Amino acid sequence: MKRIICFLLILFPISMNAQNKPEKLQALPFGSIKPAGWVKIQVQSDIEGFVGNLDKLVPDLMNDPIYSTGRLQKNSKAKDLGNLKEGDAAGDEQYKWWNSETQSNWWDGYIRNVFLLDDEKGIEKVNLYIQDILETQDEDGYIGIYSPELRYRFDGENGELWAKATLYRGLLAYYEATNDQKVWNALIKAVDNVMLNYPVNASSPFSSGNSFNGGVSHGLTFTDILEKMYQLTGNVKYRQYALFLYHDFSETYQSEGDVQLTNILDSAYKLKSHGVHTYEHLRPLIVAAYASDDNVLNNALNIYLARIAKTTTPSGGAIGDEWIAGRSADATHTGYEYCSLHELMDGYTMLLQKSGKALVADDAEKIFYNAAQGSRNPDHSCIAYLKTDNSYEMLGTKNGEVEADRKQTRYKYSPAHQDVAVCCSPNAGRITPYFVQSSWMKQADTLVATVLMPNILNTTINNNNIQIENETGYPYQNSFVFKIKMEKPATLKIKIRKPGWVEEIITDETFMLEGDFLVIERKFRESDNITLEFKTSVKIHQDNNHEKYFTYGALVFAHPIPSKQIKTKEYLKGFDDLSYEPLDNTRYLFSEKNDAIYRKGRIEAGFINEATKTLEILYLEPVGKTILRQTTFR
Repeated sequence: MKRIICFLLILFPISMNAQNKPEKLQALPFGSIKPAGWVKIQVQSDIEGFVGNLDKLVPDLMNDPIYSTGRLQKNSKAKDLGNLKEGDAAGDEQYKWWNSETQSNWWDGYIRNVFLLDDEKGIEKVNLYIQDILETQDEDGYIGIYSPELRYRFDGENGELWAKATLYRGLLAYYEATNDQKVWNALIKAVDNVMLNYPVNASSPFSSGNSFNGGVSHGLTFTDILEKMYQLTGNVKYRQYALFLYHDFSETYQSEGDVQLTNILDSAYKLKSHGVHTYEHLRPLIVAAYASDDNVLNNALNIYLARIAKTTTPSGGAIGDEWIAGRSADATHTGYEYCSLHELMDGYTMLLQKSGKALVADDAEKIFYNAAQGSRNPDHSCIAYLKTDNSYEMLGTKNGEVEADRKQTRYKYSPAHQDVAVCCSPNAGRITPYFVQSSWMKQADTLVATVLMPNILNTTINNNNIQIENETGYPYQNSFVFKIKMEKPATLKIKIRKPGWVEEIITDETFMLEGDFLVIERKFRESDNITLEFKTSVKIHQDNNHEKYFTYGALVFAHPIPSKQIKTKEYLKGFDDLSYEPLDNTRYLFSEKNDAIYRKGRIEAGFINEATKTLEILYLEPVGKTILRQTTFR
């Protein structure tokens, strides 16, 4: 593979010192935007539920001192995580570092949620955690999970960069929320320690032999840290190092190598890796493309996005059950992992910030409002590890399909999923804060409403403190009141994204359209409003398998299937593993004479009963409000 890469670099030379590709929008600091309305209610429910109590649900995993006194050594044994390993291709080595991912992803989500809520008790808990983490830092700056004789010296599977990426993301959120200089200084030293020990062009961080190396591959997301450091400092060394990491990843053996440059540029190649790797690696590719503005990488990014689109179901869920294996999306036969939902959504919002393309925000909203909400249990504090758009049962297996090499248990609802891996539940705690953080951006002195949701923005333009509350029930309704409060009257330029499904814009404001953004520029009073409504109608789409599905606005709708709830495990009182058995196995076919109409939050339409061949009227609900469901119709 190295020979192929070198040949490509001769044909298409890529300079480590190339100019950055211009970016359209600027991200706002974490904490600038708080949730409101139903989103805030859900965040509060999560903190009171599984997100706020995961450390109590799986205490052995969360209390493992893997970053301090329990750092991994040469003779460390694989840990018993309480999960079933039947059919596992990964081997025991990954279980040594796995708790770092569980802990740090959970803390990242917890930190963000409690700051978004201004939860004093939660913030006090976070302060103690941050203090404990800072105390683990060695004099040379190292913060990680390995003892001195192992760190940066690997010839096989390891979690060095991955454990850092998951931990440092939470530290960066805390710094942005508090401006704590001790945390910032610790981060600078810790990142410099990585760059010193894995020097540019004089090391190979991703060389780890020719065996499974999932933790090594996860480590490519260390570019998340580098990109945020670049945004906060403007120092190009972080961007250049991210570009170096992507090229080293492309030149080495990787068991999860969908994003490697040679694979992307191979027109016959199909995505096949573990889904969460494939989708999280979209971000390093984006960073590399924008760090170099190289035609090869720009082209590779477009190819990669097109391949991901082929793996994506109507709800936005991309194949992750758990390997893509060259398949295309299927609403019944390909499932998606909650981890993948977060990682792909985060990739889309990063691309939105850099490209400014409104259609990318449509993709991010589709995931969050449909696949992600549709993988939450609407009545209990738990999520599905794996879910399908057509979810005919949730009894452990994918709609009853049997896997020969493993006992499948992922298709159920759980607050932890310890029998599989405590990875999806922590990521379910991250997805909402990350979505909220991306809902407003800046373009110089212009404020840009990017992904739409009920929220409150606090920022400063020209030394004028500004608060904008987006009062809306979106996506369950499509009207908005942007309530603006400023210290003094001023002329503002505000852009509001027009989603792709909008048919008519109703507002008293004078505006112009700039691409898919409404641009409103006028003198605003100290207290002022923008009132806006998007009109649409029921739309019928066809997926890759020629099956039809229905949308209204940002929402995908499905026929809910009545079910019997079965409790299979109790973690703590109120926190259970739940399975669902269908009470009705009727399937429905699409009818051209459906007369679909939207009424009071539901779509009313006619469908053909597959058994009786008669036309019946069904009431479709938003996917996010269902458990068992039929979403597509032949």
